Amino acid sequence: MAVDLAIIILLGLFVNAVLEKINLPGLLGMLVVGVVIGPYGLNILSTDILSISADLRRIALIIILLRAGLGINKKSLSGIGKTAIKLSCIPGLIEGFFIAFASIRFLSFSFIQGGILGFIIAAVSPAVVVPQMLNLMENRIGTNKNIPTLILAGASIDDVFAITIFSTFLGLYSGKQVNIGIKILEISLAIILGIAIGVMTGLILIKLFKKYPIRDTKKVLIILGLGILISALEDLLKNRVQLAGLLGVMTIGFIILEKSPDIGKRLAVKLNKVWVFAEILLFVLVGSEVNIGVAAGGGKVGIILILLGLLGRSIGVLISLIGSALNFKERVFCVISYVPKATVQAAIGSIPLSLGVASGDLILAISVLSIIITAPIGAIGISKFAKTLLVVE
Repeated sequence: MAVDLAIIILLGLFVNAVLEKINLPGLLGMLVVGVVIGPYGLNILSTDILSISADLRRIALIIILLRAGLGINKKSLSGIGKTAIKLSCIPGLIEGFFIAFASIRFLSFSFIQGGILGFIIAAVSPAVVVPQMLNLMENRIGTNKNIPTLILAGASIDDVFAITIFSTFLGLYSGKQVNIGIKILEISLAIILGIAIGVMTGLILIKLFKKYPIRDTKKVLIILGLGILISALEDLLKNRVQLAGLLGVMTIGFIILEKSPDIGKRLAVKLNKVWVFAEILLFVLVGSEVNIGVAAGGGKVGIILILLGLLGRSIGVLISLIGSALNFKERVFCVISYVPKATVQAAIGSIPLSLGVASGDLILAISVLSIIITAPIGAIGISKFAKTLLVVE
């Protein structure tokens, strides 16, 4: 496994540098490296690292969400709360149902099968969106209206809605009785519990850090360890109660920055350094999950469904921004920022197939195809159009 890590790091750093030289997001190169060296490419990576790939990807995601929390303050959140909440649910709901109904027409799916597919595809990728928004915040692009914070906050909750509704359709397919009202309540409860756990953890950490002299590096390790435990708690409780664990992780960073700005800023610098390694792991391992052969099975119909879904998502973003202070260009940028898919599709795309859902293989193929189409388009779009569409301070 040590050799696998060496290959991932060296190739990841190389392609990242090459793509940045030609003004393209480095993560695209890392995704390609993952595809090439993964089990569906040259099959260079050993089964040892592939067996813990999901855990490594989750840890990397926790690192960037902690860093995101340390970049958000109360002032930047004021005035965007309602819009962020709308962005967290309306675009995903419209996209999911667009795909669900379109799959009935184009694939002869039942509505429940269409819903399963629709809400796998509907989840936006925080792994792609969050680092890009942090970069904009650091370069003060769009920060005059807190646009990166708005997108970051909305995208971090978007997955909660998509995954919960996906699990609802999966339950309906298996014949379980599902109360839609209770499911909606579960989403709200998941968000509240996630934030509450994050707040409590953040407050405890602030007291700990102020009472005992702990090096910043060790503080980062403590926070990371607790973030991993919160994420694990989400998995442990998923059959009993929903918990937005990743939102809780981001809340920890927010509380630390709010209660102790000096500590928060120092820890943000440390996490930036850790992210250099975590980013390579995350995107190379996400790429290794992409099976080009399976994606090809999605065919032209798969592409049509994905594009129709993106149309629905774009309409949802524009609806969510009604009444906001954003101008036309800024709204177009928000539409672009909500395009990328990657992490959720790689994680749950194969679940319907493993549970024996009819056409599960096609659902998996379209899920993989959505990563291949949307991750590059979204990442390049954010990178290329940020300075054109947003105000640079």
